[in-house]
Formats: sequence, C-alpha cells, structure tokens
Amino acid sequence: MDTTAFPPDHSHLTQAPSAFNHSGLSDRSTRGILDTIEMIEKYRLDIRTVTMGISLLSCARSTMEETCRAVYDRVTTQAARLVEVCEGIERELGIPIVNKRISVTPVALITAGCSGNPADVAHALDRAAKEVGVNFIGGYSALVEKGGTTADINLIRSIPEALSQTDVVCGSVNVASSRAGINMNAVNEMGKVVKQAATLTADQSAIACAKLVVFANSVGDNPFMAGAFHGIEEPDCVVSVGVSGPGVVSRALEHLEGASLDQVAEEIKKAAFKITRTGQLVGSLASERLGVPFGIVDLSLAPTAEVGDSVANILETMGLAQVGTHGTTAALALLNDAVKKGGMMACSRVGGLSGSFIPVSEDKGMIDAVRAGTISIDKLEAMTAICSVGLDMIAIPGDTPAEIISGMIADEAAIGVMNHKTTAVRVIPVPGTVPGDEVDFGGLLGYAPVIPVNTVSNHAFVHRGGFIPAPVHGFRN
Repeated sequence: MDTTAFPPDHSHLTQAPSAFNHSGLSDRSTRGILDTIEMIEKYRLDIRTVTMGISLLSCARSTMEETCRAVYDRVTTQAARLVEVCEGIERELGIPIVNKRISVTPVALITAGCSGNPADVAHALDRAAKEVGVNFIGGYSALVEKGGTTADINLIRSIPEALSQTDVVCGSVNVASSRAGINMNAVNEMGKVVKQAATLTADQSAIACAKLVVFANSVGDNPFMAGAFHGIEEPDCVVSVGVSGPGVVSRALEHLEGASLDQVAEEIKKAAFKITRTGQLVGSLASERLGVPFGIVDLSLAPTAEVGDSVANILETMGLAQVGTHGTTAALALLNDAVKKGGMMACSRVGGLSGSFIPVSEDKGMIDAVRAGTISIDKLEAMTAICSVGLDMIAIPGDTPAEIISGMIADEAAIGVMNHKTTAVRVIPVPGTVPGDEVDFGGLLGYAPVIPVNTVSNHAFVHRGGFIPAPVHGFRN
C-alpha cells in the first residue's frame, strides 16, 4: 500500500507523556512508537485491519424480510463512523490501516425463527457494508461441531448462492472442536459447498471460495477475513485490531547472520513487541473515538503478495535456501512462538488467532516456492500444525472431487482437535485449471500457482458420516 497517501504527522508523538494517558501508554511506549516510524516507512509495517464486531442477536424477527431490514439498520447505524475514524487515525499517526471490516453474529443464529432464504440476509449485509464503506463483512456463518439445527443446515446449503451473489460478504462454518470432536456429516457437506461455490463463480476464478473458511476450534474474536464472526460471548459492539509486519521481522533478522537460533528468537520478540504496541495504540484510539469497547489485538503476521512482505522470506532469512525444505516447520515453530511471546508482553488484550499466516496466494515467498516445486500441499499441511489457521488460499485443480476437499477439511480438523488449536481450510478449486496454471484473485488476495493434490479415492471414508469423537484430553474439567 502506498503510504504517501497518508502523510505522517508525528509531531504529537514528541509531546509530554500525558498525550497518551487516554491510551494508557507511558513515555517508554512513546519512544517505542517513534522507533516504529522507520518500520512503517521502509519495511511495510501496517495495521492490516480494524474490525468492528457487531451483535445481531437483537435483529431476529418473525419474517426474513423484517430480519433483513433490522440487520441493515443495525450495521449501518453502529458502523456509520468506522471508516471515517480509521482514516483519521491513519492521517494522525501516519500508519496505514489497510482494511476496515465488520464481523457480525453467525447469521444462522438470527434466522432460526424465520422461514425463507437466509441468503437474503447476505444481500442485506452486502448493502450495509457498501453503505458504510468497509472492505469486507464476515459472519455468514454456522457453528455445527456437535450437529446442526435446521437454520444451520439451511444456511450452509445457501452459502454458494450467498457468496457468489455478493461482493464483500464472507462466510465460515465450524465443523469441529477439541471438546466435541469432528462432525463428519458437516465435513462431507462442506466439500460439496466449496465445489458449488467454485462453479457459480467460475468466470471470476472461483472467488466465492476465497470468501469461505471451514474451521476447527473457531474463535469469536478473530478480526481477519474470511473467517471473522462476532461470537455470542462478545459485547454488543467491540473494535479489534489485526496487525501485520512480516517485512519488519525479516529486516530485523538481516543483521543476525551467524547468530544462534535463540538469538534469532530474541530479535523476533523485540520486533513483535513494537508491532503489537502500535496495534494497541490504534485500537485504543479507535475504541475511544467510536465509543465502543476495545476488544483484542491479533498478533498474526499477515503477509501480502508484494515483495518484502512475506512470512516465507522470514524463514529463509533464518537460513533456509527456500521455504519447504526440511527444517521449515521447525523455523515456523520458532517464529510463531517468538511472535506470541513478544506480542503478549506488549499488550494485555491479545486474542484472535495470533500467530503466523501462510496463505499461498498472499505471500510472495510461498508463491515462489510452489512455482519451484519445493513446497507441496503435504508440507503445507505439516506446517499448519504450527502456524495460525491452516490450508489457506490454495488454488487446486478444478476437477478435484468434493470428497478430496472434504478429506483435506477432515485432516486439518484432526490437527486442530488433537492439538487444541484453530485450524481451517480455504482452498479454491478453480474450474478449468490444472497444476502449473496461475490464478489471479486480485488485491490482497493475491495470485497463486495451481498446486497438485493427491486424488487417490477417499470416497468410502468421507461418506461414512457420523462423528470422530473428541480426544480424551479434550475433557479437562
């Protein structure tokens, strides 16, 4: 993003510490923010998103039409000033806020008492998001890890229609948890849903699939799309921040040639501290000016397809010739742990996913590795045992069967359930493509080579249905 669009005015950062009393930041923190200015201007540090979470529980009505009207009114009223406030903070601090987003209560929860097509709510959300000027709105979602209600099932079956006919609406389905196990009936259904969504947007590189995430252990305070929704445990309205900064971390390691890995970890922690402190400042200001509670800072390093903004390049700076070689998972484990430790020292309100993202289409280093053949979908799956989320923004051949996609979902869910972590699948079976083709999704979604997948049949396994029980260590009471 061109930061010259937001000419920095940093004069206020040199005022007395009292200038930051409203955000709870000390003089030392002020100096930390000043240190970060160079990272903003040279190393692509940005705030990836400020996301307003809005509860829609009060919007349930007896008819779908009335529910849609209530949803539209609630979102446009609550988020009316979100973009204006974020743009003001950008100008004031000189820190780019790349996306302004909204997450809402899982829509299946508010349509339970209505007859009709839940996709109508998706259209209402799309109109509302465009009215207030945000980039995305998430929450066309259902939580079915223990089974689905009629409303859940109806919403899941409407996802291809809803995401193919709207522009900025994102959806997600949680099919597993460490406490409940894996709902294989839902896993089977989601493979079909992904294929249908791809078919309906075949002329747009299957873009509907880029707006759909299938989770295990989803969280209700995730500010990142496409998986964000506003959990029922959250306040009526809250504002959260998702930071970025892979380029900052990569540059911090460049002078450590020959250093031990524990020294590398220390340097990452220092960089993560500064990045997170910046996120806390932005979140505190947004919360105060919008008059809503400050939720969390998500520490996740979120890459883009631009040069110098890659998580893969951080791993390569540690000493890997190219990401995907043996040692990649260990390097990622070091990075993920150090980011968490550094970030948690900087902010007491850490949440969301908080780790390192490895979305293939959104990371230049990952794209290069796929092109070179040094990374496969199997290696990506291994890496998801360590990183945030899972198989993310991966273009796969258009003729990949629904059962194979369901198998990918089941495998990722198993990793999440057994390790008590969030995992997910966002794969894109682009119709008409074969391995080696390249697909451009546009904007932050980037571009990706189509990666080959194992097509040995798993049909009988997927169609058994039922549940994979929760592990014994899931019962911790």
